[in-house]
Amino acid sequence: MERVRRELRGSVIALAMVAVTTVVVYGLTQSLEVRRGSVIYLLPVLLAGWHLGLIPALVAAVAGVLWSGYFFFSPYYSFYLSRPNEILNLLLFMVVAGVTSHLANSMKQQTELAKKREKEMGNLYAFSRRLAAASSAADIYRAIEEHLASLVQRKVVLFGAAADGEAKPEQAALSQRLHGAIADVQAGRTLATTVDDGAGDIWLVRRVSQKNADFGVIAIDLGSVPPDAIEEVRKRVDDVLSDAAATLERLDVARALNDAKMRSETELLREALIGSVSHELRTPLASILGAATVLSKSAVIAKDERLTSLAGVVRDEAERLNNDIQNLLDATRISREQVRPRQEWIEPQDIVNAALERRRRRLSAHHVSLDVDSNLPFIYVDPVLVEQAFGQIVDNAAKYSPPGSPITVAAKRNGRDIVLSVRDRGVGLTAQENAQIGERFFRGARHAAATSGSGLGLWIAKAFVSANGGKLEAASAGAGQGTTVSIHLPFATPANEPEVGPDE
Repeated sequence: MERVRRELRGSVIALAMVAVTTVVVYGLTQSLEVRRGSVIYLLPVLLAGWHLGLIPALVAAVAGVLWSGYFFFSPYYSFYLSRPNEILNLLLFMVVAGVTSHLANSMKQQTELAKKREKEMGNLYAFSRRLAAASSAADIYRAIEEHLASLVQRKVVLFGAAADGEAKPEQAALSQRLHGAIADVQAGRTLATTVDDGAGDIWLVRRVSQKNADFGVIAIDLGSVPPDAIEEVRKRVDDVLSDAAATLERLDVARALNDAKMRSETELLREALIGSVSHELRTPLASILGAATVLSKSAVIAKDERLTSLAGVVRDEAERLNNDIQNLLDATRISREQVRPRQEWIEPQDIVNAALERRRRRLSAHHVSLDVDSNLPFIYVDPVLVEQAFGQIVDNAAKYSPPGSPITVAAKRNGRDIVLSVRDRGVGLTAQENAQIGERFFRGARHAAATSGSGLGLWIAKAFVSANGGKLEAASAGAGQGTTVSIHLPFATPANEPEVGPDE
C-alpha cells in the first residue's frame, strides 16, 4: 500500500513537471511561433526517471508525447496521434524513461551500498579502537555487545565465557526461561535455541562464534515474531553473526580477552599482596616509631650526642617507611576506585596549616614563607584527602631542594578557584619531566639514583585532588630553576555555604 501511494505521489509530481514544461512551450509557440521542439518534453521524462522511478517516468512520457503532438504536429492543438513520427516519439520517450529510471536505481543502490560499507567500516574501526583501549575482559565483552547490537539492530545481551563476576542489570532482568537456555548453550548441551520469555517475545540464544567459546553467549530479542517467520528471522541474524564472528577472529579478540583476564587477575593479586603486606608492616612500625620518639626525647639519651643522632635517624627512617606504606595503601585504594570523598566546608588556611604542621621537622632545614590571602571563601572538599595531596607536594619540595633554600607556600583566590601552591628553588623540571609528572611510578632520571622515592606521591595527590573536583598543575622554568606545583579547587559549590560571623 505504501508503494502504491509512493507511485501515485510520484506520478502527480511528474504530471506537474510536464505541466510546467507545457507552460514554457505555450509561451514559445505564442511569442516566437516555434513549431519544432518536441524534444523539450524529454526533460520532465529524464527528471522523473532519475528522481521518481519508472512508473512516474512513463506517465511523464505519455503526457509529454500527447502535449508535444498538441503543439508541434498537425493538426495543431489536437491530442490525436496518427503519424509514425508521433508514435516513434512515444516509443523514444518510453525508452528514455526506462533507461533513465534503471540508471537512477542502479546509482541509488550503489550509493546506498557505499554508504552502508562506509558505516560498517566506521563501526569496525571504532570497535577495533575500543578493543585496543580495553583494559579488562569486561570492557572487551561490552564492546562486543554494542558492536553486535549495531549489526543486528535489535536488543542484545552478551554473557561472557566465564560465569564469574557480577551480573549486569540487563542480564539479571531476563526471565528464568532465558537463563536456563543460556546455561544450556554455555554448557555446550546445545549450540543455539529459541525461547519464549513468557512476555510474548521470542529470543534467540546462541554462541557468538560456533568455533570459539571465548566470545561468549548472546541472547537476541527477536520481538513478537509469528511462528512461521521465526526461521527466516533467525537465518538473517545467523548470517550477520557469522560475519561478526569471522571479524572477531580476524581481530584476534580471543587473545585480547585472555590477555585482559590475565592482566586483571595479576593486578588483583598484586593489590591484595600490597594491601596485606602494608597492613602487616604498620603494626610493628608503629611500635618502632613510638619507641624512637620516646628515646629521642629521653633525658639520658639527650646527654649523649651520638645516641641522640641515632635515635633521630631511627625515627626519621621509620616516618619515611610509614609514609611509603601509606602511599602503597592509597595507591591500592585509587586502583580499586575506592576513593570516596567525605566533603565538608573548610577554610583553605586550615588545610595549609595542617599540612605544614605535620611536616614541621622535614621542613626545619628550609626557610618556609607563607603567602595566604585574607578572607578566602570556604571550599567544599574532603579535608583529609586534600591535606594529604598538599602534604605530598610539600614533601617533594623539601626533598628536591637543597637545605637552606626557600620554600614559599601560598593560598590565593584565582577567578572561580582557590589555588594552593608550593614553590621551591630546587632541581626543577625539564620539558619531558613536566609532561610526565603525575604519572604512576614516574621519577625523573636525573635524580632517581640520588633521591629515594616510589614515584607514587604526585600520582596519589593528583587522584585525591581530582576526586574533589580540582586539578593539579606543575610549572618550571627548566632544570635547576625550581618548581611550582599548584592545586586548583573550585569554591562555587552548594548554596548552603556556612556564613562566617564577624567574630570569626
